[in-house]
Amino acid sequence: MLDATTRSGGTATVSPRTAAAELAVAAAGPVAPTGFAARVTRVLLSPWSRLSLLVALLASAATTVVLFQPQQLLTNGWPPQLGGAAAAVAYAVAYGLCTVAFVPRPLLNLAAGALFGSQLGLASALAGTVLGAGVAFCLGRVLGQEALRPLLRGKWLKAADGQLSRHGFRTMLAMRLFPGVPFAASNYCAAVSRMGLLPFLLATGLGSIPNTAAYVVAGARASTPTSPAFLIALACIALPGLAGAVVAWRKRHRLRGH
Repeated sequence: MLDATTRSGGTATVSPRTAAAELAVAAAGPVAPTGFAARVTRVLLSPWSRLSLLVALLASAATTVVLFQPQQLLTNGWPPQLGGAAAAVAYAVAYGLCTVAFVPRPLLNLAAGALFGSQLGLASALAGTVLGAGVAFCLGRVLGQEALRPLLRGKWLKAADGQLSRHGFRTMLAMRLFPGVPFAASNYCAAVSRMGLLPFLLATGLGSIPNTAAYVVAGARASTPTSPAFLIALACIALPGLAGAVVAWRKRHRLRGH
């Protein structure tokens, strides 16, 4: 028969129809899992399962920070095994992880100034700021975006999402410069939007310089509270915060009027 495998001179010959069938099976790729394994895979990779994983990771990180008590660095000092640039790099990594765990950045900035001085402390704090923002953005984008985007139905949420998606860099730059916007909230809002990672990191680095520098200098000069540098740093912290509060109050008053 033509479709069967024939033998000629001891060599197996496959018919053209059989060869075509084998090529079709090979081109189709591996067979997708079916039954219980397929259901488990779909559940584990579903948007809400990934969002639950994100919530669990953030809760675990926050609990770890509370148990570790990083504020002891200010009382006990930095480990003697680390010094100089190595200590600043280690602090930047710890800073980034702490911001992901919702530790307030002002405390971390003050600690950076107290531990490393103005210049090295500022470099370490800015590096940690960008690192922590990048980690939060990637976690939110991979684990939370697909589940949260369908929930953007309100007018304000749609407006914020559209602004970040179309004008991501300048919007995030303004959010970093404005002292009233929570750091963690802006990270995850950007992650849920269509904003790119590179504009997000650049806007975070540039926009965080003024506020970070003020806190770092205040931490570095805390031992001399009457020095001009400390007083200027306090003014740079207080005045933008006061301006932000006034702007927020006026916006709220106008909304109530409408």
